[in-house]
Amino acid sequence: LRAFANGGYAALGRTGSWEMDFVKGTSQGQMYTDLASRVDQALEFMAACGVDVENTASSTSFWTAHEACLLEYEGAFIRKDSTSGLPYGTSAHLLWVGERTRQLDGAHMEIMRGIANPIGVKVSNKIEDQELVDLCNCLNPENREGRLTLITRMGAGLLKKELPRLINVVRDAGLNVTWVADPMHGNTETSSSGYKTRRFDNIRQELEEFFEVHEAEVSVPGGIHLEMTGRNVTECTGGGVGVTDENLNENYVTHCDPRLNNQQALELAFVVAGYLRKRRNAA
Repeated sequence: LRAFANGGYAALGRTGSWEMDFVKGTSQGQMYTDLASRVDQALEFMAACGVDVENTASSTSFWTAHEACLLEYEGAFIRKDSTSGLPYGTSAHLLWVGERTRQLDGAHMEIMRGIANPIGVKVSNKIEDQELVDLCNCLNPENREGRLTLITRMGAGLLKKELPRLINVVRDAGLNVTWVADPMHGNTETSSSGYKTRRFDNIRQELEEFFEVHEAEVSVPGGIHLEMTGRNVTECTGGGVGVTDENLNENYVTHCDPRLNNQQALELAFVVAGYLRKRRNAA
């Protein structure tokens, strides 16, 4: 990962040469090609102005995160930092607790509040107001900025109804959190053909609702959490690629949750980019 992030592969000057065969001939592929062309033109202009583009735009920051589910595994990776003396979970940069394991008196919460990493917790519409406040105080007693991320997972339609309540509870309590959307887990269903799947339209709707609610509440949407793969799988239905219930079996290879395939992920990336462009233009 470090080699890809820092070795030049992630350089902006390579956007036109990244492997994009899987979207050739699609609307997403054309949008990407147009974007890469504009990036190349901007880099050429910067170089003409004397900017050292090769060194200033040749790498990217790359961070890892996962759910702290198996406590024996996570405990084996806890180390004390030699400089600060603080304990860190070294299995990832950010660790999070799932919706089903976030009990205040549970072992998962105990191990999470004892490490100095930035940490996250999944929350749904099921969480009560005071429970949310107690959860934040447990994991971030000093109320430090950047310490705690709340990852919402509710489902399309339900998030628009319930997220404003959570935002206002956190704001009224004066708590510092980062809000992240997980539009995947609240939209899981069983297809007519018997496969565990998710509909692209529902994923997109919950993501759009996330941005809309934060804009209405004058809050900051801090990030998104997706389950995706660079492979051309058939696990989530819909999107421009047109996966249906009937052809889920063509390349359904996940051993756990259904993931967005390469085309669906790129399509969703352009949805997010469009929102960010709109937000920037309105500022």
